[in-house]
Amino acid sequence: MKLVRIVLLIVVLVGGVAGMLWHFAVTPIEVASVHRTLNVSAGTSLKRLAQDLRNKGLLSETLRFVWLARLSGHAGGIKTGSYELPERITPLRLLEKVTRGEFSQAEITFIEGWTFQQVRAALNEHPGVSHTSQSLDDRELLVRLGAKEAHPEGLFFPDTYHFAKGASDMQILQRAFKTMTTILSDSWEKRAENLPFNSPYEALIMASIVEKETGRRQDRPMIAAVFINRLRKRMLLQTDPTVIYGLGTRFDGNLRRVHLDTDGPYNTYTRTGLPPTPIAAPGRESIQATLHPAESAALYFVARGDGSSEFSDSLGQHNRAVERYQLRR
Repeated sequence: MKLVRIVLLIVVLVGGVAGMLWHFAVTPIEVASVHRTLNVSAGTSLKRLAQDLRNKGLLSETLRFVWLARLSGHAGGIKTGSYELPERITPLRLLEKVTRGEFSQAEITFIEGWTFQQVRAALNEHPGVSHTSQSLDDRELLVRLGAKEAHPEGLFFPDTYHFAKGASDMQILQRAFKTMTTILSDSWEKRAENLPFNSPYEALIMASIVEKETGRRQDRPMIAAVFINRLRKRMLLQTDPTVIYGLGTRFDGNLRRVHLDTDGPYNTYTRTGLPPTPIAAPGRESIQATLHPAESAALYFVARGDGSSEFSDSLGQHNRAVERYQLRR
């Protein structure tokens, strides 16, 4: 008889505790507007999450939340991210959100033809990015990314990247770096024969020039062909974008004759061959055009004024095209 009473007491106690826990689980929490965004950092434990919620005033104590998580199967697998909370949410629903990874997403777009300086500026200005690389110079950043190159220009693929709010800028850069590495490697393996490039990096340099020379996709294979033909003949590339890149902040929007005549590593009017690094981030089409240029003997081109270019095989043809499209205009 005594044993029966003990068993009944245990049942009542367990039932009471279960009832209290269930009541806690389904009773909505009032979420103040200042706490509608819940940031869960990498490696956050269940107890740490409960303590953070208590610090925000969302929980009066942590024990019931921890036990609810364990008994409901939500104790493990808390996902890193930024979670948008409604005005009222139950503890059970909150646990479901952070273990299912129902975090709010953000996005950032790196534009084709952007320099790395523009990429870093976009990351620094993005409100949804955790800024962890601002104190790093370019060389330190490349070391952390595992890059072999000494210069960051052109190494980050221009695209739109979606990420959980609160993701670090290094995570986003790592994705852009890996994407460019993969695309360049795949394109290099499928390249046309007899191209004057000794490495994928040299092709990347050329692709960046093609990217900056035209925004018209139809002209890119021909632009690439012109520069490749000039490389083969050891002619000067004579491309303005490399000179502008070399000027950096000294460029005021007006490229002058003195700029073209002043020697420097990026001045393709005074030095043969490719510049030492890319001058921007090329997109997929510019990479494709560089590694599969048009079959052409063209050595010159001039802008027509409508976004397209006129291509010429000889200097005489080119001079007439310049007169027609540039001097008369």
